[in-house]
Amino acid sequence: MASVATAPPAGKRPASGGREGDQMVITPLGAGSEVGRSCVHMTFKGRTVLFDCGIHPAYSGMAALPYFDEIDPSAIDVLLVTHFHLDHAASLPYFLEKTTFKGRVFMTHATKAIYRLLLSDYVKVSKVSVEDMLFDEQDIIRSMDKIEVIDFHQTLEVNGIRFWCYTAGHVLGAAMFMVDIAGVRILYTGDYSREEDRHLKAAEIPQFSPDICIIESTYGVQQHQPRHVREKRFTDAIHNTVSQGGRVLIPAFALGRAQELLLILDEYWSNHPELHKIPIYYASPLAKKCMAVYQTYINSMNERIRNQFAQSNPFHFKHIEPLNSIDNFHDVGPSVVMASPGGLQSGLSRQLFDKWCTDKKNTCVIPGYAVEGSLAKTIINEPREVTLANGLTAALHMQIFYISFSAHADFPQTSGFLDELRPPNIILVHGEANEMGRLKQKLITQFDGTNTKIVSPKNCQSVEMYFSSEKMAKTIGRLAEKVPEVEEKVSGLLVKKGFTYQIMAPEDLRVYTQLSTANITQRIAVPYSGSFEVIKYRLKQIYESVEPSTEEPDVPALIVHERVTIRLDSESYVTLQWSSDPISDMVSDSVVAMVLNIGREGPKVVPVEVAAKTEEETEKVARKVVHALMVSLFGEVKVAEEGMLIISVDGDVARLDGRSGDVECENAALKERIKTAFRRIQGAVRPIRLSAS
Repeated sequence: MASVATAPPAGKRPASGGREGDQMVITPLGAGSEVGRSCVHMTFKGRTVLFDCGIHPAYSGMAALPYFDEIDPSAIDVLLVTHFHLDHAASLPYFLEKTTFKGRVFMTHATKAIYRLLLSDYVKVSKVSVEDMLFDEQDIIRSMDKIEVIDFHQTLEVNGIRFWCYTAGHVLGAAMFMVDIAGVRILYTGDYSREEDRHLKAAEIPQFSPDICIIESTYGVQQHQPRHVREKRFTDAIHNTVSQGGRVLIPAFALGRAQELLLILDEYWSNHPELHKIPIYYASPLAKKCMAVYQTYINSMNERIRNQFAQSNPFHFKHIEPLNSIDNFHDVGPSVVMASPGGLQSGLSRQLFDKWCTDKKNTCVIPGYAVEGSLAKTIINEPREVTLANGLTAALHMQIFYISFSAHADFPQTSGFLDELRPPNIILVHGEANEMGRLKQKLITQFDGTNTKIVSPKNCQSVEMYFSSEKMAKTIGRLAEKVPEVEEKVSGLLVKKGFTYQIMAPEDLRVYTQLSTANITQRIAVPYSGSFEVIKYRLKQIYESVEPSTEEPDVPALIVHERVTIRLDSESYVTLQWSSDPISDMVSDSVVAMVLNIGREGPKVVPVEVAAKTEEETEKVARKVVHALMVSLFGEVKVAEEGMLIISVDGDVARLDGRSGDVECENAALKERIKTAFRRIQGAVRPIRLSAS
C-alpha cells in the first residue's frame, strides 16, 4: 500500500528519511486543474517518465508550453504521447529540438502519421510573430526521426521501465499507457472514451488493476446525451439553417472529431435529396492528406467501418467537397463549412466566423470541448458582442449551438471504468478546477470505505507516494523443473535486469539472457633455475595429490591436486596453468609462493636417497618429530611398543597412541592437554589434505 501526500511545486526536494528509493513523485507540468498542455512528470527508483507534451490552445508563444523549467529534461528516460491532439502533442518539436532531452519518445503508428500533418497545419494557421513561434516546419521534420512507434499491447522496456498501451477510443491511434517500474504499475489514460462511435472502438479495460491511475476529468460529473439525441440536434440545427438560406460554420480541427461529423453529414445528406444542391465544405489544406491517413489505418477502426470498407470506402464522401482556402470559396447562398481550428482562435474558422457572425440567419455549431480562454468558449454563453480578429467589435446575431461530440469520458464512463479497475490511488488531471472538484467529491463518495486515495493536484504541485520495496527472484529453466522442499537451498546464478531478478543454472544463462558462460584459462611463468626434483619434493610435503603429467613425456610436469599443472619449460622458469576458479586460484597462488621461496633460499643439494624416500620412511621421520615435540612440551616421554608414547607429568602417567591419537589417563585435564597438543603437532607435520571438490 502506498502513502500519498501533496507537496509544494515541483519535484526538486530530497525524500524523507532514508526512503528515497521507495518514493514516487508525480507532478503535472500541465493539465493540472486545467484543460490544455497535458504533461505529467513521474519519477520512481531513479527512473523518469514524461506523459504527453502538449500546448495550451488559448495561449501563444512560451506561455502555451507546460512548465518545463520545473524539471531537468536530460533526466527523462521515456516520453509517452497518447494521441495527436495539440493539447497533448504540440510542444513535442520544441521539447525534442530545443531542450536537453536525450531520452526516447514513443507513440502509436497512426498518432505519428497524423502528428506530422496536424503540427504542419498548426504552424501554417498560427498567426503569431516570429519571436513567439515555438518551432517551425524543420523542427517538426527533425522530431519525426526521433519518434519511435509502439503497437497496441506490445511490451517494450527502456532502462528498467516496462510499458505497453491499450486502445483509448477518443481519436484514431489514441492510447492509454501502462507503465511498470519495479513491480509498481501506473496507468495514464490520456483522453479516452468508453463509447463506440461511428468509426472508433471504445477504450479497453486493462486486465489488471494498476497501483496508480492518472485519469482525465474533462467532463467532471456531467453526463452526455445519448448519441442519437446529439446527432438529431446536430442535423436539425443544420437543416433548419440551410433551409432558411443561412450558412453553418462548424469549427473543428482537421483530424479527430471532424471525420466523425463528416460521416454523420454525408449520411444525412444522402437520406435527404432536397439538400443535395446545398454544398458541404471540408475546409482544410490537409483535407486530402487527412483522408489518406484515415484510409491507411482503416483496420484500427471499429467493425462497422471495416465492414463498410469491404463494400466501398466510407471516407470517399459523396456530398462533401474540400476547400483549401477562403480565396477559393464562393460565398453565395446557403452552405455548410467545417473549418479548423476548433477554438476559433485563428485560421479559416475565425475568418468565416468574423464574416458571418452578424447575420441572424447563420449558425455556428460548437461540436467539441471548448477550452477556457478560447473564442469558442466565449460564444457558448452568447454575448451580445464579440471582438473580431482585427480588434473591432461586432454584434453577435448568429445562432450558437453547443452539441458536444467530444470523445471524452463523462461521469458514468469514468465511474464505471474506475469501478472495474479499483486502483488504490487515483490522480485527476485534464479538467477545469470546478468540474474536477465536483468529480473528486463524487468519487470519494463512490469509493467510501475502500481506502482509495483520490487527489487533484494543480500544475507543479507534486503528489508523493511511498511503496514498500520487496525484492523477489524467480527460478527459471531447469531450476524450476523441480519444486524445492521446505528449507531446501536452491543454488544458481542470480541475474538482475532492470528491476527483475532471476535465478538460473549456469547452463541456462545463454537461453534466457544475452549473457553466456566462459572458462578462463590462466598461465603464468615463474623464474626458477633449480632442480625440478626440489619442486616435486616440496609439493609432496604440502599437497596430498601431486601426480606426474603424461601429456608431454619429454617435458617434466606435475599436476597438483588435479587442478594446477606445473611444467619445466625452460632452464630459467617454470610455467603454471589452470582453469580459473576460487580453489584453483588458491592452489596456484600457494605453488607460486613456494617456487619463489625456493629461489630465495638459494640452491640446495638434495640427496637422492632423501628424494626417493618411501612413504614408510617418511612416516618414521614424522613419528620422530612428534616424539621430539612432545618431549619439549611435557618432559619425560618414553617410546613403547606399537607406536605408544608413555608420558609422565608430576606423578600422573598417560598413554598416547601415536597413530590414532587416543589418550588413556586418570587426570582429565592432563588427558585433554595431551590430546590437543598431539592434534596440533599432527597438523603441522602431516601433509595438508584438500578435497578435490
